[in-house]
Parts: sequence; C-alpha cells; structure tokens
Amino acid sequence: MFNHPKYRSRAKLAEWKALSSHKKKVGDLHIKTLFEENPARFEHYHLRHENIMLDYSKQPITPETLDKLMSLAKACNVENWRHRMFTGQVINTSENRAVLHTALRTPDNTPVIVEGEDIIPQIRTSLARMKKFCDKLRKEKKFTHIVNIGIGGSDLAPAMVHEALKYYSDRDIHVHFVSNMDGTNLVETLRLIDPEKTLFIITSKTFTTQETMANAHSARQWLRERLGVYDVSKHFIAASLNIEATKEFGIDEEHVFPIWDWVGGRFSLWSTIGLSFCIAIGFDNFQALLDGAHSMDQHFLNAPMDKNMPILMAMIGIWHRNFMDLPTLSITPYDQYLRLLVPYLQQLDMESNGKAVDRKNRPVTYKTGPVVLGDIGTNAQHAYFQILHQGSTIVPSDFILVAKTHNPIGVHHKMLLSNALAQSKALMEGKKDADPHRCFEGNRPSNTIVLDELTPYTLGLLLALYEHKIFVQGIIWNINSFDQCGVELGKTLAGEIIKNFDKDPRTLQTDSSTCGILEHLKSL
Repeated sequence: MFNHPKYRSRAKLAEWKALSSHKKKVGDLHIKTLFEENPARFEHYHLRHENIMLDYSKQPITPETLDKLMSLAKACNVENWRHRMFTGQVINTSENRAVLHTALRTPDNTPVIVEGEDIIPQIRTSLARMKKFCDKLRKEKKFTHIVNIGIGGSDLAPAMVHEALKYYSDRDIHVHFVSNMDGTNLVETLRLIDPEKTLFIITSKTFTTQETMANAHSARQWLRERLGVYDVSKHFIAASLNIEATKEFGIDEEHVFPIWDWVGGRFSLWSTIGLSFCIAIGFDNFQALLDGAHSMDQHFLNAPMDKNMPILMAMIGIWHRNFMDLPTLSITPYDQYLRLLVPYLQQLDMESNGKAVDRKNRPVTYKTGPVVLGDIGTNAQHAYFQILHQGSTIVPSDFILVAKTHNPIGVHHKMLLSNALAQSKALMEGKKDADPHRCFEGNRPSNTIVLDELTPYTLGLLLALYEHKIFVQGIIWNINSFDQCGVELGKTLAGEIIKNFDKDPRTLQTDSSTCGILEHLKSL
C-alpha cells in the first residue's frame, strides 16, 4: 500500500490541489457574511453525540469546502488507517508497534491480536488488579498521600484527569505529582506529606526515564531516612513493563502493574498509568472515564465522515494549517477543573504531529502540526486574547464549555458562559470603529465544544475526541503520530554534559556557547 502513487506526496493529490484552488476561489470569505446569508447556519454546522456537542458554524467554510475536505480524507485512506489502528495492525512504523490505547477502554471481548496473542485478557486482568488495589486502599486509608512520580504522559495525563475530576475524589486522600528534574518539585512535595502514610507510584514504561528515576531514587532515600529502615518496598508501587528494573529498585513484583509497548506514553492515561487518580476517584469513576472514551471510539468508527466529530475537527484543522496558512491553535476551557487540560493537549498534539518527515522517510513539502497554546477562561482573556482579536496573525480557537457546574454560586456560572459566548462572537463578527485602535476585523474562526456536565464519562468523550482528531491529521499529513524521536536528542546530549559537568569546560569538545554558559554557571 505504501508504494501507491497517492502516498508519494499529499500536496500532489488531485484532492489537495482542488482545495488549493478552492481557497483562491473563496478568498477572504467572512464568517459573518455566511451567517447573514444563512441565519440558521448553526443548525447545519453542529453535531451532538450523547453528552457532547460541537459547533463549527463559526468556521470560514461552505458546503463545497466540506465536500472537498472529505474527499481529501478519503483519498488519504483515513477510514482504512482507522481500521488498522483499532484492529492492532502496526501503524507506528518507526518503532514497529501496534497502537492500541483504544483497546484499553473497550468492553468488547472480541480478540485483538498483537504478535500472535490476544491482548484483551491481559487488559481485563490488569483492570481487575487495579480495582482490587484501589478499593482496598480507599477502604483502609493506610495511605493518605499518593505521590505519582513520572514525566510526559506519565505526569501530564494523570495530573490533568485528577484535577478535572477532583469533584469526585476522596478528599481524605491527597494526590501529588512530581515530574521535574528540578529538585524543588520533589522537595516541596515531600514537605507536604507524612512518610508513614505515603505511597509512591513510579510511572515509567521502561523504568529508565532520566527525570523519573532521579526523583524515584531521591524519594526512596528520603523515606529510608525518615522511617529509619532500609526496606521501604511497602511504600512503592510501579506502572512499568520492566520487571527486572523494578525488582532491582526494590518493588515487589506483585506491586508492579503492567503497561505495554502498544500503549504510547501520551495515550496511556487509560492504563495503569492512571493509578494515582483511580485511587482518588474510585474505580467505578475510572471505568466511567473508559466508557466515555469508548463511546467516542464507536462514534469515530461508525459515524459517516461528514457527521463524525473527530474527522470534522481534524479536517477543519487541515483547512486552517495547509490552505489558510494558520500555524497556531488556541484552546480555552471555560471550567476551572480543566486548568491542566491545555498542557496535556499540547503534548498530545505537538509531540504526535510535530514531524517534518513522512512515513517513507522523506521531508514533507507542506505544513504539519500547529503550535498549541491556551489557558482556562476567563484568565486567558486577560493574558493573550488581545492577539486573538487584533493580532496580525489569525489564530483559530477551540472554546470548551460545561453547561452545568458542580459548584453553583451566585451568578458566577452564567457570567462564565456569557464570557465564552461573547468571545467567540466577537472573534467572528469584529467591530468597526473610527479609531483604528478600537477596530476589530473579526473573521477569526472558532469551534465551540459543550459538555452537558463535567463527569468521568464526558471527560472520556472529550479526551478521545482530541486523540482521534490528532490521529486523523497525522494520516492526512502522512506522518507517524506515535513516535517522538525529537524528544531523545536533548536527553542524549544532557547525559553527555552531566558526565563532564565537573570538568574544566575549556577542555570539552563542544560549541563555545555551551562551554561559555557552563563556565559561567560553575563560577557562581
């Protein structure tokens, strides 16, 4: 299949060229004009799936635009790649791995075969172990402090979910997250906890991640000093596939929860990487999170392409990035519980699609993943929204709203939602003014996503929506969204610098900048 002419360059596809011509035809089409021409535009440009709604009416697109975008998706074989992912075929080609985070949340016992073995029984066994462990911990309250030590997807994802679902958490159990190599992160966390009542969870697939293992060893030493014993194994568990390394660290094998090669780090919150927040919210809520994601999986698998939320969001993003030449995406959740969502989505999107080489190892000839920025509303309005409204570069936006709040107080929630609606309206319409400083051009595109309520189930819907959107875009760009080679070079160079940190910088075989900065640091 990879030798098919259509895989040689996406920009040479007839469907791609048709969209380029279409962009010239529609020119600077103003979104406000589209609403004037069709006052009922919302009715034709929104979708609802269970407890989530997507409004994409404030996009500079016409029925012809959508038809051409769907034609491109078909030409790029999105449906076939989707099937390959869900059935366990190797789509992470650079690492020769299947990509099966979706299998972690399926209730279906239909076999999914990886390297000749059905993985579904492994997943069922792992979930049963998680349930038993979490139920016991929550009942006994032997540990009231849970410290998750990990980085990347082993930190951003569980920290985000824990914060998002804090309303459902047991407030007698305090969950902390340590990720940074900076010792301050660990030290300040250790000041908050009681060693006797603390359980550390080391989350690392390989159990060799530099930052994670440095923090894990320091935490173990701290615990030994406080408890006055050498064996602190009862205070450590791990989510890892490296049994030998976890055993060497001192963690009993019965306290090692599996994570598999076919689960990428940034897609791993559905696995044992979620132990920390599972302990906090309880396994039933963890299962509801999985169920919500599975529902979005089924929508992605079965809905027609032009009524498919992930595909529509993906293709609108392609329109922005490749045909309108818009390099950035702003995401603004209007819910305090979602304050960590943007950093999570930044990794999910930019680590997945921040690639410039296609699946045949050739430089791409078109733009790929956007730069993702954002913060919670209304804070973001007072931080960077100025550039959204009047900046010289147009920045498409995703607004995420929650209809029902868990914490009704006065008119706060009405004010919050009103601000969100006003921002998307202002970005679309703009405002004329005799004073050029107070003139807003408008025509700034946005999606609005509305959750009925922020629950484990709806959070699962939302996160899976973005996962699949990013997957589809990777297919359109013909890149591998499931490796992260760009992360490795800095780690390798850091290891070399650490080995030589105490040497005279002038003797190192390195550039003058690195040498000069190192010499300056050591002089202070």
